[in-house]
Amino acid sequence: MANIKDVAERAGVTVTTVSRVLNNRGYISAKTRENVVRAMEDLHYQPNELARALFRRRSNVLGLLLPSISHPFFAELTDRVESYAYRSGYKILICNSQQDSAKEQDYIHMLRRNQVDGIIMASHTLDVSAYASIAMPIVAIDRFLSDSIPYIASDNYAGGRLATELLIAKGCRHLAHISGPLKLNTPANLRCSAFVDVVKEKGIPYKVLETQLNNFEREEYEKLIHMLFDEYPDVDGIFASSDVIAACIIEVCVSMGKRIPQDIKVVGYDDIFLAAMFVPAITTIRQPIEEIARLAVGIIDKQCAGEEISMENILPVELIQRRST
Repeated sequence: MANIKDVAERAGVTVTTVSRVLNNRGYISAKTRENVVRAMEDLHYQPNELARALFRRRSNVLGLLLPSISHPFFAELTDRVESYAYRSGYKILICNSQQDSAKEQDYIHMLRRNQVDGIIMASHTLDVSAYASIAMPIVAIDRFLSDSIPYIASDNYAGGRLATELLIAKGCRHLAHISGPLKLNTPANLRCSAFVDVVKEKGIPYKVLETQLNNFEREEYEKLIHMLFDEYPDVDGIFASSDVIAACIIEVCVSMGKRIPQDIKVVGYDDIFLAAMFVPAITTIRQPIEEIARLAVGIIDKQCAGEEISMENILPVELIQRRST
């Protein structure tokens, strides 16, 4: 197996020059760089990435910590983050916490041991102090982790208003909102705040139900929806905090003989890829997943370079009307 000395001899340069080419440091003429690259190709030379990382004090690896890789929103987010990270010269280590605090802590320790350049956090099961002490570039997605940690979120309040106002405009007079766990302090709670503000402004009866902490289970959603219809049979419009919950609402309605949108109108949130493929297709609030991913990688990149960053990054949402309303 060829080593760096073999490459230097083949290219007719010093080992130091080869090292400079590998690490993109110092001035190297185009011709010399071309000779070194050709020599590496001819000898099938593979540089030692660990050694290069230690030399540069950069690993070009980012950690992406998720609550559930199986959830469609986080699956799509992962796809876009990986794509933007790769374009920016990074590889991704994907960590699936499954909403388990011990597992999340273990993954954070692993990422630090492996000297990743930064962590993109989309999970939040630990105390705020645990995130503040990470001491490396970090950005949170739809999470408040610490005053010292930048975060990215869609405009959850605007999205909640758009969804609720649409249901009212469509003639709904008994509304419900199924939210995520409100005890967890996240920007997504603003969807619920907006819903409550609008129905109170309009004087419309309403009910808020929240899912359990650390749970993305379909069975739980279905149980919650059945409970809603049992206790509040007059409900004719539901704003769900995710498209997955909206899809479960539609499924339960069909099983109970309730027609969508004639008897029940449903609005989701996220606009995952599958939202347009459900029957009926789901009216939803579109999060800009592409922009969230691009910005997440960009903020880590700026932190690594010591550049100024914005701590609060709120992105606009869009109402996408389909057949569920």
